[in-house]
Amino acid sequence: MKFTVVFSAFIILVSLALTACFAEEALVTRVIDGDTVVLENGEHVRYIGIDTPERGRPYYAEAKRENERLVKDRKVRLEFDAGRTDKYGRTLAYVYSGNIFVNAELVKKGYALVYTVPPNVKYAKEFVSLQSEARDAKKGLWSLKNLFK
Repeated sequence: MKFTVVFSAFIILVSLALTACFAEEALVTRVIDGDTVVLENGEHVRYIGIDTPERGRPYYAEAKRENERLVKDRKVRLEFDAGRTDKYGRTLAYVYSGNIFVNAELVKKGYALVYTVPPNVKYAKEFVSLQSEARDAKKGLWSLKNLFK
């Protein structure tokens, strides 16, 4: 009997934790750039752990286009980390479109660089590994000769 009560409590806690991680599903109506989108309710979402080129910089258009391909007019799942908003009031999230982890996909293809801001570090090691692979394969931004000049 005691085991059943403890096990039931464990299942409830795990369910609550998963609900907190994937607390939102929403429709993306607009893509601002490679790492920021607007949801149907007007909420701006900034992708955690990555940074894509700003307007006027090399690969801005390509990163934005890839982000649009992955999320525009699609329902996405938002996973949250320790910090839920940035200093601009945007929601911070890891974004999933179907079975694609969008943040990771953008790094993997060389459209984004790793940009870790504690306390949101849940996937930092994965992002660093993907960035290393993209750099070694000269994908996307990594194909540019003067990326950091």
